[in-house]
Amino acid sequence: MFPLTEFGGYADLQASPEYGFANPLAIEFGFWGFLIWAFYFLTCFYFCVIEPKVGFFELPLVKVINNIVIIGTCAFTAYLLLANLPWYLPEVGDGETIVASFYLIVFIAIAIAVYSSTSLRYVRFLSVSTTILFLGLIAVMCLGAMTSAEGSAGEMVKTVALLGSYFGNIHQFVLPLNDYHEFYLLWWFSWSIMIGQFTSRFVGGLTTWQLLAAMLVIPSIPVGIWFSVLYYYHSNGLETTGFYNLAMVFVGITFVINSLDSLIRLYTDNLNLTVARFGKWTYILGNIAAMSVLTLLFKLDFLEIQWVGALVVGLFFACFGYIVLTKLKPVMQIKASGEKESVDYGKIEMAN
Repeated sequence: MFPLTEFGGYADLQASPEYGFANPLAIEFGFWGFLIWAFYFLTCFYFCVIEPKVGFFELPLVKVINNIVIIGTCAFTAYLLLANLPWYLPEVGDGETIVASFYLIVFIAIAIAVYSSTSLRYVRFLSVSTTILFLGLIAVMCLGAMTSAEGSAGEMVKTVALLGSYFGNIHQFVLPLNDYHEFYLLWWFSWSIMIGQFTSRFVGGLTTWQLLAAMLVIPSIPVGIWFSVLYYYHSNGLETTGFYNLAMVFVGITFVINSLDSLIRLYTDNLNLTVARFGKWTYILGNIAAMSVLTLLFKLDFLEIQWVGALVVGLFFACFGYIVLTKLKPVMQIKASGEKESVDYGKIEMAN
C-alpha cells in the first residue's frame, strides 16, 4: 500500500521538479525495484563466493556491527508498520494518530515473527504462503480494475508500459535525487547485508546467472505489476476501501512478519541466542521484549534508519579496503564458487 501514499508526491513537479524525468509509476519502481535487487544479488554473491575466502564478517568488531545493523533494520521494519497503520486502517482511528489498537497489531506481528523464527520450517512456510497471497491479491485487484466502469485490459497494459520510462532513465537512480531518495537508498543498504547473508545459505546448486535471475528478474516482475495496478487505481480514482483495503493490510502485515522472522533468525544465529541454547520460551520472550523496545525507540526518534544505512556503507568500504590490503591474492584466484551443492531441506529439518 505504501506507493499509494507516494504517487501524488512524485506527480507534484512544482514542489519536486527533480521527478520530472519520468512518470510517477516509473519513479516509484525506481525507488523500490530492479537496481535495488541487483545490489542484493551482489551481496548474496559476495557471501556465497568471496566471503569464504576473506572472512571479513568473522572479525570480532565487524561481527558486532553486522548484528547491530540486522537488529536495527528489524526494529525499523516493525516501526514502519506502526507509523503507517493510521493511513492503512483509517477506520480504526482518525487516519493520523497512532492508537492503542495499532500498538497491539504491531506487538502481535512481532510475536508471530519471533515464534516463526524458532524453526526454518516456519520461515519457509510463511515465505511461500506470503508469496501466494501476494500473487492472489495482484490477480484480484487487477481483475477488479479491468472490470470497473473506467477500466479495460488495454488501459491496464498501457499503465504497465509506463514502467519503460524507468529503464530509459535507470541511471538517474544511482545517486540520491533528493533527501527522500537518500532515505530509501540508506534503508535498502541496511537490508542488503542481511539479505546477502540469509539467502546465501539457500542457493546451493545455482549458477551465477540463475542466482541473478532469481534475485533480480523474478522479484522485479510482480513488484512492477503490483505497482502498475496500484497506479491504475490511483490515476483513475478507483476506490480501494472495504475489502481491497483489508486484503492489502493483511498481505502487507504478513510480509512484515516474514521480513522480521528472517532477520530475527539471522541475528540470533549469529549471536548464538538460539532456542537450543536458551529454550523456546526464553528465546521467544527475550526477542519479543527486545524488538518491542527498539521499535518504540524508533517511534521516539531516538534511532534513525539512516544511521544503520551509514554503518552498512562504512562496512562496504572497510571490506573493500580489507580485501585490497590483506586478501587480494586469494580473491583474484577465485575461478568458481566451488563444488555445486543442492539445497538439502533434510538439513534444514535437522537444524530445528
